[in-house]
Amino acid sequence: MAVLPDWSGQKILVAGDVILDRFIHGTVTRISPEAPIPVVEVAEERVLPGGAANVARNIQALGGQALLFGAIGDDQNGDTLLQVLREFGIPSQGMVEVPGRVTTVKSRIIAQHQQVVRVDREVRSSLPQPYQRLLLSQMEEELPSSRALVVSDYAKGVFDPALLTEVGRRARSANLPLVVDPKPLHFPYPGATIVTPNRDEAAGFFGRSFSSDEIPQVAEKILAATDWEAILFTLGAEGMALARRVGSLERIPARMREVFDVTGAGDTVVAVLALALAAGVSLSEAAHLANAAAGVVVSKVGTAVCSPSELQVALSDEK
Repeated sequence: MAVLPDWSGQKILVAGDVILDRFIHGTVTRISPEAPIPVVEVAEERVLPGGAANVARNIQALGGQALLFGAIGDDQNGDTLLQVLREFGIPSQGMVEVPGRVTTVKSRIIAQHQQVVRVDREVRSSLPQPYQRLLLSQMEEELPSSRALVVSDYAKGVFDPALLTEVGRRARSANLPLVVDPKPLHFPYPGATIVTPNRDEAAGFFGRSFSSDEIPQVAEKILAATDWEAILFTLGAEGMALARRVGSLERIPARMREVFDVTGAGDTVVAVLALALAAGVSLSEAAHLANAAAGVVVSKVGTAVCSPSELQVALSDEK
């Protein structure tokens, strides 16, 4: 497939755990006299949308229209995340502020293009029921005018099984594709069209780790326990594997030229899947598009996006 589908302006709802990604870049020239650790001399610091917010950013960068639904705390990091969303043109009216809650922040210290350490600030407790109901009612208002729905689950408290059941039911009622970036904690995501587990997440669904040769059996067991149409296993250097309820397993080789950073690659995958399904392409074509886009973003440092021109070049390279 060498031509992008026409997904410009497609309205995609993105619901999930939003994260403020903070990147501190510097250089290492010495070891600390206090402990056997590198001393990073800071040269640059920047913040970007992460988690579900990065899914929305990817959709916007590819020419779609993302509406983001999530929760922040009433803290400085929450204010910063809202400002970052405005800078990227991502509508934030679906964000709810929860008093006393901590906005999730992942701070990465990077030297010579390598992560030295990551520091997380977060809470994982479920949102209070009034805020869950508010998120659901806001999403429901937008469903009739939308073309797809993404659930970006980082297990930071936005979702619980009851809320996910309601989201899946409403997506099915609206006849919308539902693309899920999952966590085993919240299996089985009823109503999903396609779910995108990495190897560890799929092992959580399956009950144990597995080899690549076992993927057909893993897919069969998971699909038998769910109502999903398909699973897209994301397998890093081994590429992807698409398992549909009807049809044989499809292996998709990795398209990574050189891997600098896998941060946010899963966000790119679900963004492309949602846009492609909204544009009416098949699950197989959507998976190939997502695989090509993932190959683009892992060649960049930090939470990155794939532009339409970059994706077009990557697809042309397949020929």
